[in-house]
Amino acid sequence: MNKTTHFSFLLHQLKLFFKVELLFLVMLSLVRMYLFVRYGGDSKYTLVELLDAFWIGFRLDISALAYTFIMPVLVLFLLWIFRLKFLSTVVNSFFKLYFFLIFLILSVLIITDVGYFSFFGDHMSVMVFGIFDDDTKALFEIAKKNYNLWLYGFIGLFYVVGGYAAIAKFIKDKTEIVHKEWNYFTQSGFFLALFVVVFLAVRGSVGLFPLAVYIPDVSSDPVINKLPQNAVHAMIKAEDQYVKSKDGSYDLIKISGYSGKMPEAFRVQTGKKEINEKDLLSNIVYTTKKDTTLEKKPPNVVLEVVESFGMPILAYQSESFDIMRALKKHFDEDTLFTNFISTSNGTIEDLEPLMLNTTARPGSTTFGQSQYLNTSFSQASAKVYQKAGYETMFVYGGDLSWRNVGAFFSRQGFDHVYGKAAIIEKLHLDEKKVSHDWGVYDKYLHQFVLAKLKEAKKPLLIVVMTTNNHPPYKLDVNYASKNLIFSDDLKKHLVGDLDLNHKRFQDYQYALDMVGQFMDALKSSPLKDNTVVAITGDNNTVEGVMRYDDYYTQTKRIPFYIYLPPYLHYKTEGINTKTAGSDKDIFPTLYNLTLSDVNYTAIGTNLLDKERLHCGYNDAGVIVANDGGFKATEPKTELQKECDAQYKASLAVTEYLIKSQK
Repeated sequence: MNKTTHFSFLLHQLKLFFKVELLFLVMLSLVRMYLFVRYGGDSKYTLVELLDAFWIGFRLDISALAYTFIMPVLVLFLLWIFRLKFLSTVVNSFFKLYFFLIFLILSVLIITDVGYFSFFGDHMSVMVFGIFDDDTKALFEIAKKNYNLWLYGFIGLFYVVGGYAAIAKFIKDKTEIVHKEWNYFTQSGFFLALFVVVFLAVRGSVGLFPLAVYIPDVSSDPVINKLPQNAVHAMIKAEDQYVKSKDGSYDLIKISGYSGKMPEAFRVQTGKKEINEKDLLSNIVYTTKKDTTLEKKPPNVVLEVVESFGMPILAYQSESFDIMRALKKHFDEDTLFTNFISTSNGTIEDLEPLMLNTTARPGSTTFGQSQYLNTSFSQASAKVYQKAGYETMFVYGGDLSWRNVGAFFSRQGFDHVYGKAAIIEKLHLDEKKVSHDWGVYDKYLHQFVLAKLKEAKKPLLIVVMTTNNHPPYKLDVNYASKNLIFSDDLKKHLVGDLDLNHKRFQDYQYALDMVGQFMDALKSSPLKDNTVVAITGDNNTVEGVMRYDDYYTQTKRIPFYIYLPPYLHYKTEGINTKTAGSDKDIFPTLYNLTLSDVNYTAIGTNLLDKERLHCGYNDAGVIVANDGGFKATEPKTELQKECDAQYKASLAVTEYLIKSQK
């Protein structure tokens, strides 16, 4: 094989490899089309915006695949420059396996991203790594009960075999090699140009930043804006955030734009022009008003966090779609904040900031699975009650080993941390009859909490986390579900399989009914006279199967409900339940409702304070102000601009507070 023939052979191989890459490009493009068809039905966009989204997505796909094309180009270049003609015979075999491996990896990423999108309404983020920390057995049970694994396994096997066959066919192309009579300099120029093209393809842009680093918005519609991203770049970004968070190089102060400007961050976050620059943390220390009524009769405080309790589905509550059951009358009777959002989209990612009086840190791993596992945070919510003479309890319906909740929360001011085992033991239950895949049924969790309240010898703070309303949506056999008939309007706002959605909403109904029955029991007992109950959700995971008329205002909405015993009703006179907020504001509000003359450190605000700016933040970049929701960095009103600035400052202040604990 002479030089010209050898180069022609390598050029031919390059064409074959390019065909395989086109196969991968089609795969990524079809996924984008699928996401648009399934989730973009009610999106508001122009044709230009849609074409722009697909064009940017096409460039991102080429950018992702260009990484996989680097090795073939380098190998062919080395074969050419060193005249390694004897290796030509193994090129096909090597790259057949190489591209098959890429095919498998790409397929896994696509399936994971589509599944993640269906659950959270967005592409993969650092939260995807929480899968490795979750209960593996429970996750398998979810898959087994919600899907026909044998059928999907067969389809998967057929898919893998088909992919391998397609790649093998491309690589073993027998078409005649076209000989290129190019001299050495022309061949050199070709490889140089090829390297430049691959480099530009990897960047996806000739601008200042690679396209994957800065993906521009193409529309005001959130679904259309999410279309360009692909599974490969989403995972690369998530993995980068995960590694930085784990190795300590995560710097939220820098990300927020406040490096070297922390006094300014505290000014913006607190709304104070004059602050203590020598002791910055003193600026977020607040004191509740002195209240002799509370001093004479301190109430029990119960905060219940209901798994996946989002607000949007409650708009369809009716006699034929009675999803709230026993809870409805309590929401009607008592205080309910409705312009309220979760601080994060995952359970533990939401629960930890709530317990620590902070807001969620985007792109960061959870505290309980990081270097902070053994840190006892001085500003922890339970410690405020503990110092005020309360006995404090954290009650979780599942196993305390999940996400290290037992180990982490036991260091955050809780005198007692109870899980599934303690509930079963105290109530003398048969574990097999009262358990689902993630813990005990909510009914028994509430029985445990009521028992603790009735036994109390001193004021109690009890924080409760439920486990129902979670895939695989298994109900207590003793529970009689009520019919849930989907209206035409609801059907228009749902995506996915209606039967699976019906199963999901039955579990949703059960969870809310159990909370309502808990309130029924409490209000019909002496506890009604000395117990404050707050109810909220950890996230709105229904957002993955719903379409919204106003995405940013609705998508992350959760309730914040408060029941006050009669002797404390004066506390909520003149309250504005449309006030915007998020989890960071729950404990500051409860402190001011239940404690007299105590100090606390918090990022959030007392929702009853009419002098403060009230905003809600979600770490996915959704913010709510009193005049509606919006995407971070894209405020539309003056009030939203203030909330946007406060959010950035709050992230920096949160990080400063966290790092001060080391």
